[in-house]
Amino acid sequence: MKQILFTLLAVLTFTACTGTDEQLEQRAAELCQYIPDHELLERSRDYLTADFYAVLDTMFYRLPEHEAMDHEWLYYFVTGNGGTIADYEVASVEKTDDTHAVATVLVRQVWPEGVTGDDDGEPEEHRLCMECVDGSWLMSDFDGHKADCIRYIANNRKEQALREAVSGYLVREIGQYYRQGEFCIPALMMVAEEDSLVYGDFWIFWYNLAGDTLKTVSGGNHSGLMTIAIQDGAPLVTAFEQTLDGAGYEASARRIFGSHYDIYQNMHSNAGVREAVRREQLQEYISRHDIPARCYQDYGWPAVELTR
Repeated sequence: MKQILFTLLAVLTFTACTGTDEQLEQRAAELCQYIPDHELLERSRDYLTADFYAVLDTMFYRLPEHEAMDHEWLYYFVTGNGGTIADYEVASVEKTDDTHAVATVLVRQVWPEGVTGDDDGEPEEHRLCMECVDGSWLMSDFDGHKADCIRYIANNRKEQALREAVSGYLVREIGQYYRQGEFCIPALMMVAEEDSLVYGDFWIFWYNLAGDTLKTVSGGNHSGLMTIAIQDGAPLVTAFEQTLDGAGYEASARRIFGSHYDIYQNMHSNAGVREAVRREQLQEYISRHDIPARCYQDYGWPAVELTR
């Protein structure tokens, strides 16, 4: 009896996963409605394979917002940033085996109703990959973006580990010499990375939380060159050569930063860039640590609003 039931289920699954060419094209057309574009819809979970949804969810919602927006190959999946709407047409579907297929999808850009203008001309050709899971065809990739996401997530995690090592060093080894508050939150402006060397314009800031405002207690600059080693699989700062204060500053900066000096000096001398970086990294910090801050304020200056 068990053998009969198993055979029956296998036949039903095989039938569901095969289908006619017309059925596969219809399913591909349905899946087109769940191609991420500017956002990953929650309801897309039921139409994407679990691993494809997971990497997209990480890119869209588990990394800082600017990460996705800085990489338009992901954030603007199909339509770009021109205000058009994607009109999908499934040209063909080719099965590669019993549980995998690839649909060729033609995409035309059309304007929303009520907006004048023509479409963007010839349709673009895209590849929608499908996989049969538990008897249902799901989207498993689109134009190879799954591999792009996996590579980017791995690189991002490596970069985040490096930044955490640098921040940790600044807090432990340098922050202790400042007037302390509740939170020590460095601002990191990476100038260049070469093998085990990190050149940067680094800032230390101590804050106290007063209501919804992070009030600056103390702060200062520590630019220079950090040497990084890998210990137990994680980056570790083993040395830090800083620029000198006063009359020796420029000569030490030129020597330490070498060919990166001009880039460093452009960063270091631009207060607008520094404050933009500081604000962005503060936003990430308060979100990650669930700190109920809405803004930060240096002594004698207006409060700067943070978004969460």
